[in-house]
Parts: sequence; structure tokens; C-alpha cells
Amino acid sequence: MADDERRPLDARLDGASREGLTGTTQGNAYEQIYEREEVTRPPDGRPMEVQPAWRRDFPIDWPLDGYVSRRDFAKFLTLTSCAMVAGQCWIAGRAAWRGTQAPPAEKRVASLAQLAVGQTLVFAYPGEHDTCILVRVAERELVAYSQKCTHLSCAVVPRPAEGVIVCPCHEGYFDLRTGRNIAGPPPRPLPRITLEVRGEDVYATGIELRTV
Repeated sequence: MADDERRPLDARLDGASREGLTGTTQGNAYEQIYEREEVTRPPDGRPMEVQPAWRRDFPIDWPLDGYVSRRDFAKFLTLTSCAMVAGQCWIAGRAAWRGTQAPPAEKRVASLAQLAVGQTLVFAYPGEHDTCILVRVAERELVAYSQKCTHLSCAVVPRPAEGVIVCPCHEGYFDLRTGRNIAGPPPRPLPRITLEVRGEDVYATGIELRTV
């Protein structure tokens, strides 16, 4: 057997005598190629073989750690953007759905004789579990709102003498005459119940959902 045949196959394929031959592939052609960011480098710069045993077992790869952080940050931004788009679509869908619903039926909720100026009455509208508050602000002026705070749905309490409606859970404040949020965490006004006085009777005729 010739000396050339005794050499390892890779050495024979990589030899100068076979350079440029068709069908010749170098021995390292299928070795994994690493990106610079994926190559583990100890913080002190010394070769891995001279590092302590604990560092060889648990290498601290600063370049790769930074690379993963950037990748995770990009994923976070993508997922956040998708969540925001989904939320906007949900809000738009809810608004469109409400627009197709028939308005709630009218309902008699009180008589003027039941309420003196400054007094409050609790009633249900439009459903039996939808609690609302009716306040007689002046002799011929009444206001009504949903009793659920727009923050976390706590029951609000009117204070007619102070001209406000208060959420006792987190100290949210609404204007008594308009229902608009004026202080605290509530993000939007209270839903207003539209009223109509017919003789001595007070009727709830609809609901106004407002964002400002």
C-alpha cells in the first residue's frame, strides 16, 4: 500500500495534489460555523481550558447574553404591538356591536313626591342587576347615573351638599351635575341615565356611555 493511501481520508482530500478537482470536498466543509456573538468568551479573556472548574461548568457568555436580551426585547415589542392592535379591534368591535343593539325600554323609576331636593334614590335600569342612582339636584332638576365606578366598578355615593359623587374604594370623584370624572383614578365619566318627567312621574329612557 502506498504511503499516500495510509494517510487519513481528510488529509488526502485536502492535499495540494487534489486542489481544484471536480467533486473534491474539504474535510471541514460540514463543520458548524458559529457567529461571533455565539462564541463563548470568559470575562477575563483567558482560554477556557485554564479557567476554574466552576466557570468551565457554568460559562458566563456576555456576548451571547446580550444577543439573547436584544432578541427577547424584540419579541416583547412585537407581542406588545399585537396586543395593542387586538385591544383596539376589540374596542371597535364592542362599539359596533352596541350600535346594532336596540335601545333599552323606558321605565318608571320614581315620583317627584319621593324625592326632596338633595335626596337620592337607588333604582335598577335597564336590568334588575344594573343599579343606578337618581339625585334631585334642584326643584326641577334631576340627574341619574350608573352606580358603578368607571375605575373598578365599586358603588359610588352621591354627596349633593358638596356637588360630587364619590367612589369610597379609591377616592374617585365625579361632578354631580355632569357625572364627569374630576379626581382620582376613574378614567372616564359615569354612564348617564337619560330621564324624562311626565307629570309627577320620573322615567328612565336610555343610557349615555361617554369617554370624556
